[in-house]
Formats: sequence, structure tokens, C-alpha cells
Amino acid sequence: MRKIALGRSGMEVSRLGFGCMGLAEFYGAPASQEQVDEVLTAALEAGITHFDTADMYGRGLNEEQISGFVNAHRKEIVLATKFGAVRTDNPADRVIDNSPDYVMRACETSLKRLGVEVIDLYYMHRRNTDTPIEESVGAMAELVREGKVRHIGLSEMNADTLRRAHAVHPITALQSEFSLSTQDVAGEMLPVCRELGVTYVAYSPLGRGLLSGTYTPDTEMEDSDFRKYLPRFDKDRLAENLKPVDVLKDIAVAHEASPAQIALAWVLAQGDDILPIPGTTKPERVWANAGAADLTLSKDDLDRLAQAFEGAITGDRYPPMGMESVGL
Repeated sequence: MRKIALGRSGMEVSRLGFGCMGLAEFYGAPASQEQVDEVLTAALEAGITHFDTADMYGRGLNEEQISGFVNAHRKEIVLATKFGAVRTDNPADRVIDNSPDYVMRACETSLKRLGVEVIDLYYMHRRNTDTPIEESVGAMAELVREGKVRHIGLSEMNADTLRRAHAVHPITALQSEFSLSTQDVAGEMLPVCRELGVTYVAYSPLGRGLLSGTYTPDTEMEDSDFRKYLPRFDKDRLAENLKPVDVLKDIAVAHEASPAQIALAWVLAQGDDILPIPGTTKPERVWANAGAADLTLSKDDLDRLAQAFEGAITGDRYPPMGMESVGL
């Protein structure tokens, strides 16, 4: 798999990364350590070198799950983690903390869980506007000076915040959702990222499975699957939101590919400064996702997809509480 530049950091990453979140929670029960090691090994064998986690995934479990693998292959891996979304005793609740003191403490905790001396890319996961972005990024910059972090990023923040942050310390990556089913954020942020030389890291590039071609309007989700509580997946909207996936399936047949591969190929076609980070718990799906990097969509393919998905997806990306902390 070929590599692309990670912002203006001087580092390179594989054309696709790997999102580790689902190994810990959100899409069902946590993966066993054996499953974790198998899927991460498959990713590295497929040429994937960028692995993305966060301290909130599984309340620290995800960082611990991947630590053994990361340390066994440290020189080959570009490691990213995040801070700022603090879990509480209520599973459905969280507190956002970007205070300089918390930034420093959160980094120390992540370093310990991961068992590493330095984090390659450290993100502010979400923003609390009570703390000026300049103060938060100032603390992150101090971590760089101390050698605990190599580069810094932001997640789900707006253009003004990105510009203000970048004025304090170079921002290497902005992470936000981006897929055929979620295009609005990138429409606003990509021009600013390109102006500043910031890589756009696309999480949920398969629309949290909506674009995989495996869902039907009657799909039932377990209580432990947080998609059950997302507006786009509720029974009133799912049937409508799946309609444009039929076009995705048609194009997949023509390419002898899967709908998921076509959806990833579409993200890749939007530019070499966009880094999708699909996740899975199954090694075979890792290899399938990696195969998307070898697909080339025609102008007709891209036009058909644009027409099919324009205005077709209804419902917010998150429940109300989740939407309150994005785009700040």
C-alpha cells in the first residue's frame, strides 16, 4: 500500500489507517485480546501503518488492548490517540475537559496505558468552549516540547477553531466524520485544511456500516450497539437512508468489488490529503478494506454516487447530547 504525507509533519502514513474504537465497545461486546491481535496483525500485513485510538474508548480499555501490538511493532506504526471526552459513571454521559492541567494528566495516563514514550499524533477529541483553544493547544505544544507528543491534531472542530489553534502550534490533522452519507463537515473544513496543510482524517468512512450493503430496513441491533440510538438508524429513517445504497451496490458489481470497497474508494478519490480510518474486528474485512486502495472510480461512477446521495440521508449523526459537542 502506498503512503501519503501526514500534514506537514514530515511523517508518512499508509493510504488507509485503522480505527481501533470498535475493538473496545460501541458495536457490541469488547473483542478478546486474541481477536485484537489478529485483526491488528492483519492490518499491518495489509500495509496499514496508522492506528487510531482514544482514551475514552472503553474507558481506557482500547489503549490497553492495542499496547502489546503497538510495542511489538513500534517502529512501523504511526500511533494516534485523543483526550478531552471524559467518561462518567453514567454510560450515556461524558464531560469535556480541555483545561491545560487535564491535557497534561491525560497524556501521562495514555502514555502509561499504551506503554510508549511518545505519541505520534495527539488529538483534542472534543472541545469545551469554557477553555480558550489557545490555552489547550498551548498545553499540547508543551507536550511536544517535552518529547511526549510528536504532532497534534483536533477532532470535530470548526474552521475558526482550527485557524486559532494553528496560530499557536502547527496542527497536523483534523479528524471528523466523512463518507458518502456524511459530506457536510468536509465541505466546510477541507478548504481550510488544504490552505493550512492539515490532513483530513475521515472516521466512519463506511457510514457506521450504512454503506456496507449488509443492512436492511429490518436489521435489529443489540442494546450494546450504539447505532441503535443514532437518529440515522432508527426505524423511521433507516429504510429511506438505505435507498441510495442500491446505486453503490450496482457500481460494486461492475467493479467486481463490495459496496464497502466502493464507498472507501469514493473517499480516497476525494484527495490524497484525506486519510480514511475504517475499523473492524474481522481480519478478512481488513484485507477487503485495504483492497479499496487499488480501485479507481470513473467519472461516471462518481457522478452517479453524487446524484444518489445528494440530500438523501436524513437524521443527525449523533443524539442531541453528541451533536452539542461537534463543530465547536
